[in-house]
Amino acid sequence: MYLAGFALGWLGARSRAKKPGSLIRPEHIDDIVFYVALGTIVGGRLGYMFIYGLSELIADPLSLLKVWQGGMSFHGGFIGVLTAMWLYARHIKQPFFVVMDFVAPWTAFGLCAGRIGNFINGELWGKPTSPDAWWAVIVDGQARHASMLYEAFLEGVVLFLVLWLYSQKPRPTMAVSALFLIVYGVSRFAVEFVRVPDAQIGYLALGWVTMGQVLSLPMIIVGVIMWIVAHRRVDKA
Repeated sequence: MYLAGFALGWLGARSRAKKPGSLIRPEHIDDIVFYVALGTIVGGRLGYMFIYGLSELIADPLSLLKVWQGGMSFHGGFIGVLTAMWLYARHIKQPFFVVMDFVAPWTAFGLCAGRIGNFINGELWGKPTSPDAWWAVIVDGQARHASMLYEAFLEGVVLFLVLWLYSQKPRPTMAVSALFLIVYGVSRFAVEFVRVPDAQIGYLALGWVTMGQVLSLPMIIVGVIMWIVAHRRVDKA
């Protein structure tokens, strides 16, 4: 699923880079995909272990390397990609948000593929629902929400369409990145209501607040602030 996401992102990014006026050129794409892949995998694993598996990491530091047992965090991968793109932006002497605005739409392929992978693996099932509901998936005899497919649709299909359509025209620098944070953050926050939280953490407050929501809320807030700042810069110019 990771390979599928990276391959589709590579194809899409190359197509966009060939358009007149693009500050990211086709010869940059191979390196960008490599940096994104590295940031996703390293950041995703580190993020999961520090956020969701800290006790396991303390008891067995080598568990960090046991990727075959599963355990990748979007928020950790996101920080990893930010770090990788910051380094690459410096390398090609482009502003950080120019690179991130270019990359943002294509990350949706990886997010969608990853959630489909969760479904194939039979992990991250949602809460119980009515057995008569058309959306129900039967797991061990119990009807549940297929929360990973909801996320594949919202964080993958919807996120890509919104960002791709919006970025078809020139936009203020940082605006596409801001929209990514807002759409992803809202999508993830919403799906958490029907997703079973990680067993080792459970609910953090009020019987419904999850770690995913706690980590997504700052993304929404920062995205809104970035959106306002990006458009105010244009107005002042």
